[in-house]
Amino acid sequence: MKTVEINFQKLHPDAQVPSYAHIGDAGADVYAVAEVILKPQDRAAIPTGLAVEIPIGYELQVRPKSGLALKHGITVLNSPGTVDAGYRGEIQVIVINLGSEAYTFAKGQKIAQLVLKSVIQAQYVDGELGSSDRGIGGFGSTGLV
Repeated sequence: MKTVEINFQKLHPDAQVPSYAHIGDAGADVYAVAEVILKPQDRAAIPTGLAVEIPIGYELQVRPKSGLALKHGITVLNSPGTVDAGYRGEIQVIVINLGSEAYTFAKGQKIAQLVLKSVIQAQYVDGELGSSDRGIGGFGSTGLV
């Protein structure tokens, strides 16, 4: 398995460097440094107390925890969130409560997972498009059944 060293800086005394629960996991757990209460349909940016230095050519994707999604209706709102290589501010996780009851994130709780991904930048060019079998068909153009 390929590994890439990622440097984190603790901005808060209770911050925890992300960790993998199992060998071979894609996502490393990230933790809250503050208690946050979310009412149904509320959203919040939960602080992790961490800043990161990601090598050029990579991003960290912020993804939901499946247990929080299934059991409580909590998900990462902009999933997957992106932490770019040049960003040096605090990582915060934007969550939303889609459940029917208020949910309290405890200080030190796992709130999301970070997945390191390679980045390929496109060279966007203004020009004519070639034809295709699909053409401009979209939004249900293939039928619902």
